[in-house]
Amino acid sequence: MAQQDRAIRTRRLILEAAASVFDDLGYDRATIAEVLERAGVTKGALYFHFASKEQLALAVLDEHVLDIAVEPQKIKLQEFVDSGQVLAYRLRSDPIQRGAARLAVEQGSNHLDRKQSMLAWTRFVVELLNQARDRGEVMESVVVPETAELFVGAFAGIQLMSNALTNQADLSQRLTIFFQHTLPSIAVPAILAKLNLDPERGEKLDAALQGKALAHAGADADADADVVAG
Repeated sequence: MAQQDRAIRTRRLILEAAASVFDDLGYDRATIAEVLERAGVTKGALYFHFASKEQLALAVLDEHVLDIAVEPQKIKLQEFVDSGQVLAYRLRSDPIQRGAARLAVEQGSNHLDRKQSMLAWTRFVVELLNQARDRGEVMESVVVPETAELFVGAFAGIQLMSNALTNQADLSQRLTIFFQHTLPSIAVPAILAKLNLDPERGEKLDAALQGKALAHAGADADADADVVAG
């Protein structure tokens, strides 16, 4: 179990280092050597997990969708809003999110299939909106796949603008403004009135999620220690 945990931590360390390199340099200029230097691992350790720079980049793109998992809410559209605000907050400093964001929208390189990231986010939003519709939160006139693509594409544009102007510092506020303009076109009025669009919500939710993750990690460590002692 300890060896498996070390492998998981090493993989995450490499991913975060790679993401920071992609964020700083872009895909084409990034090198395995730079990733190794930032991660502080051996070439063998890196290649045990990832066979190439392309695999590293694709793993970063996959990870940034998996990382966004908010607490369930009575109103499914609130989970949709919360996911956006947690992502907006993490894009300020989280290496995986920042690296993946640059990889997803970067122009000029034909060596990386970026569409999978957009498709993954679209599937994520489609699932949330379908669940919201099943609960009667979304207007019947809404075409869910088209709406999901609109939100994903618009968020990418908002993120780019925020990055250019403030290095993501105002992204949460920009996202709140976007929600204020678009949610009235998809949410039933009774649900719309209950949604919390506070731009500071992402930071609060992220702190709660991180605290929960640390608590789980501590519980797992205690359980492993009990097994060893037994």
